[in-house]
This record gives sequence, structure tokens and C-alpha cells, in this order.
Amino acid sequence: MPVIECRHGALLSGGECRFRVWAPEVEKIELVLRRPEERVVPMEEAGDGYWECRMQGVHAGSRYLYRLNGSMDRLDPASRHQPDGVHGASAVAAVEFNWTDSVWPGIELEQCIFYELHVGTFTESGTFDAIVPHLSHLSELGITVLHLMPVAAFPGSRNWGYDGVYPFAVQESYGGPEGLKRLVDACHAAGLAISLDVVYNHLGPEGNYLRDFGPYFTGRHKTPWGDAFNFDGPGSDEVRRYFLENALRWVGEFHIDALRLDAVHAIHDESAIPFLEELGEQIHCLGSRLGRAVHVVAESDRNDPRLVERRALGGIGLDALWNDDFHHSLRTILTGERSGYYVDFGEVRQLAKAYSEGFVRDGSYSQFRGRRHGRSSQGMEAERFIVFFQNHDQVGNRVIGDRLTGLIGFEELKVSAAAYLLSPNLPLVFMGEEYAETAPFLYFVSHGDAELVQAVREGRKREFAEFFLEGDPPDAQAEETFQRSKLNWQLKESGRHAALFRLYAAMIQMRKAVPAMSTLRKEQMDVWSGERERLMVVRRWTSRDEALLILSFGSEDEVVAPAPEGRWGRILDTAEERWLGPGGVFASEIHGGECLRLPARTAAAALYRRKREPRRKKVLEDVIALESAE
Repeated sequence: MPVIECRHGALLSGGECRFRVWAPEVEKIELVLRRPEERVVPMEEAGDGYWECRMQGVHAGSRYLYRLNGSMDRLDPASRHQPDGVHGASAVAAVEFNWTDSVWPGIELEQCIFYELHVGTFTESGTFDAIVPHLSHLSELGITVLHLMPVAAFPGSRNWGYDGVYPFAVQESYGGPEGLKRLVDACHAAGLAISLDVVYNHLGPEGNYLRDFGPYFTGRHKTPWGDAFNFDGPGSDEVRRYFLENALRWVGEFHIDALRLDAVHAIHDESAIPFLEELGEQIHCLGSRLGRAVHVVAESDRNDPRLVERRALGGIGLDALWNDDFHHSLRTILTGERSGYYVDFGEVRQLAKAYSEGFVRDGSYSQFRGRRHGRSSQGMEAERFIVFFQNHDQVGNRVIGDRLTGLIGFEELKVSAAAYLLSPNLPLVFMGEEYAETAPFLYFVSHGDAELVQAVREGRKREFAEFFLEGDPPDAQAEETFQRSKLNWQLKESGRHAALFRLYAAMIQMRKAVPAMSTLRKEQMDVWSGERERLMVVRRWTSRDEALLILSFGSEDEVVAPAPEGRWGRILDTAEERWLGPGGVFASEIHGGECLRLPARTAAAALYRRKREPRRKKVLEDVIALESAE
């Protein structure tokens, strides 16, 4: 499949700017140039519902908008720059940038270790440029992919980003398109890939005027945020193209290495070739053309492996999925929470299933949903799952945005880190988690519409009522709510915070350096779990190397479990004093035939390793022994 060419928006080329907009239901469109003096230029029909004009003397920064039917002024739906916010005029964006990453190859999927951050709260100034000095922190930690929450232009200066209304523009308060390019270039120079969260299931309510241009939305499908995008009805070809061009632009113009598609279960499409399949194929084709590894990741609550099944086998062909079941299993074991969707979880065997298969709810009955849910993921490769213990949703969608730092003990924090960082899946660290950040991550907005602000407040209260959580959430509109969510970087320099950071870095290094841990193969893994013991043991291997991960979540009684065959040397014990633990609880060596013994209420994790004898050597030894006997 060839990569589609760009049709939408204002594009500078050779001293000329081409303005093009899709508006099939509009009778007349004029281009209104605002600077240096206002000019109104008629646009001509260009076929397929597009209108176009070409102008000389237009430069980067020139302000413009479109006048529909002689009276309605609207911004460019494909605006690439909104320097004056989502209510100001669109601006022509510069295309040229002094990139230094021409030999950057990208990062293969199985090598991805993600770090999710929100640009506005990651640093005090909340900009792309302010992230750059912290890239050394991420490299020291062992991160390979920096993942940004959405950066498409949204109303005001503070927002999670899921209320974006101009998908092609980059939020100005973060640094605009040039700031994002500088960050991407700096990441690649530091050996880091960069991933971007994009939202193709809805637009925010404030500043959203797509309806005035054409059938971008449909009443045939609904989402939690209103009418769905028109991906399968009349006029949907060009709606799909609009979003395909957007995705391609992030990869082509901004050199983004991976896209995370938000809530794809809210993308309704009954086409024979779904939009998601077309998007994945277009991105992979562009990556091949650029000579870079580029990935497409989905968030979905359907537990449907067909999203990552190969297209040749009838699947959608995306690269990986966020696995909420892993998070829910691990969290409920350690916190005991059972409200909302957590009611379906809480057993160690479920975490073991998340390790060995992926989805816990794989067609089994869900009490939360009142029906069967999901589909088996046994056939999915381990690297198709992205796992985590915290992320923006699981922290921010709580009444007070409390992190697990304040909900579980320090030893439990270390066990939780081992559980997902040393899993066979792709781990995702949420900003600040690696040093036990204490600041909450709250939900915040800065809407200009008073009625909308009140609707947000009431909506948050209803959402928390579904989880049977008491109390009112902090005011999402208040700037204080946003300021409270900023990271306290000084914490990581001392005490438990510094120790936890060192432990995270050590575990990530072990994940990379120990062959049995870096080999992400379900078929080269055994998982045992004990409900009474609150214990899980994971054995992984290659032809020459073998690793044993022991996760103890703290039993009321002493834990006694048989040790696996062989002689194992300990390389990690999270309870050791160097990690500010109470003292090591795991033996330095364990032998098959002996028993693992752990004191009651011990929350700790250990990693053991042993060399596997090559099969050829074992066969030779057997032959020698046989000859000696004869």
C-alpha cells in the first residue's frame, strides 16, 4: 500500500503556500489572511469536496482563517499552529527544521521500556524544552521510550490533553511545534525513542467546529463524549483520510517513533477494512520508507487480541496493547481494593494468568460488566502487551489523584516494581513512580466556558460515585489543582526515594542484561502461584541461561514452597539493606529438593539465575557414562 499524500491544511513550499480544506457541504469558502493586512481571497473547488487556493508572499507565522458562505469565520480544521490558542487565528507553520537524527533507526518493539509523562506537570515550567535536561535521568534509569500524553492543541494552558480540538496543532503553552521537534531531536541524540498519545475517538467540546465543514461526526454511533467520528458512513473516506494524514504527520514531519491510540473501543467502524487497520498499515509503510522502526499501540477495554493479530490472518495488525488486566490483578493483590472494575480481581492466580497468557478476562464472566468479557490471548506474543502498576488513568482517575506511594508500604512498592519490570511484557513507568513521588496526579482543565466547567465538575462526581468513593474531587478548573500535580524532583536525591530509583535502575538493567529476562517468550516460561502463600514463582529460560523470579506479597503465615530443580544464585533481593529494606530474606543460593522459606507477612521479590548446560554437552556426558559402565 502506498503512503497517502497530504491534502489538508496550509503547506509552505518554494515561496508559495497552498491552502486546502475539505468542506463538501459548504457553498462558498474564502481564505481570510489576517497579517500583515487583512485580505480576503476566494477559494476554488478542487474536487472530492476540497477547496483550494495558492498564495505568494505568505510566510511561517502568517495568520489566517476560512470564511464559510460569506459570514461564518472558522479556523483551519487541519491547522498546524495555534499560537494564540484554540480561539485565535490559525498560523502557517514552518516545515524546515535542523534535524540531527538522520541515522536514527528507531527501537525494536521487544526493546521498548516506556516512561509516560505529562508535559505540563513533569517540570516547573511545563514545556518540551524543560524536559530535555531530564533525559539523562531517563537514560540512567534505563528507559528506551519517552511517552508523551496528548499534545494536540486544547483550550487554555492546562489539560490532560484528551480535550484537544486541533489534532494537527501542537499545544502552544508546551512550546508549539518547534518545541516538540527540539525534544524529539534531543531524545534521539540521547538514544531514546519517543511515543505520542493521539486521540481519534473524539474531540474536546470547546473550540470544536468540525461540524461546520462537513460530516466529520455521525449520529449512528455514540461515545461517552458524544457523537462518534464518521469512519464508516457517507463522506467517511475523507474523514478517515484527515486522521490518517494526522498520524502520518507525527511520524514523518515530527519523527515520532510510536503512536498510542487512545480508547480504540470508542472508535466505531463497521467497514470491511476498518480505519484502525488502514492506519496501522499506513504507519508501517511510512516507517519502512523512512528506514525506521515505528510502532502503533492501542488502548482498548475489550480484551480483543484481534487488534494485534496479523492482517494476513484477519487481524487489525497493530503492534501492542495496554493490558489493564495486569494492572488490576497486581493492584488488587497489594491494596485489597474491590470497588468498580476491581471487583473482578484480587487473586494471585490472576496475575499468574496475566504473565502466562495476557488477558485475565478472556471470555469468562465479569461481575463488573454482568456478562462474559474478552477473548483468549494465549496465542499473542508476550511483547504485544504493555504492562504497568501506575499510569495517568489509574492515578488521575481517583478522587484525590493519590499515587500508590501513599497507599501501600515501601516493601510492597518494591515488589510491585519487580512484578512488572521483570515480566515478559513491555513495561511502562509513570512519571515520578521510579522515586516514589508523593505529589498527586489530579484531573485538571482550563476551559473558558463556565457551563462546561460546571459540567466537568458534575461529571467527575458521577464517575467516582460508580466506584463507591466518597468525597468531592479537587476542582479541575482551579490552577492550584494543576500546580499540586507537578513533580517534586528534589525527592529523588535522598532516603527511600533515592533507594527506590537505584532499585528501578538495577531491575531494568537486569531485564536487559540477563538473557533469560530479555527473551520475551511465553513458551520459554513456567509460572506457579499459591493463593494461600500469596506467592508467585516465574521460571524463564534460553538455551544457555535460566532465571527465577519470586514474588512474595505477604502471607499471614510462614511460607514454605519447594525450590525448582538445579542450583540457583541470587542476584536480587528487594528486602536487602542496600535498598533500605529490613534485611535480605532470600537465601544467597537455593537448590532443588530444598524448600523456600519466607517469614510471615514478608513482601519481597528475588531474582535468581543459573546457567543451563547445553544439550549437546549433556548428551556427550551420557555417552561417556554409558561407555564407562560397559
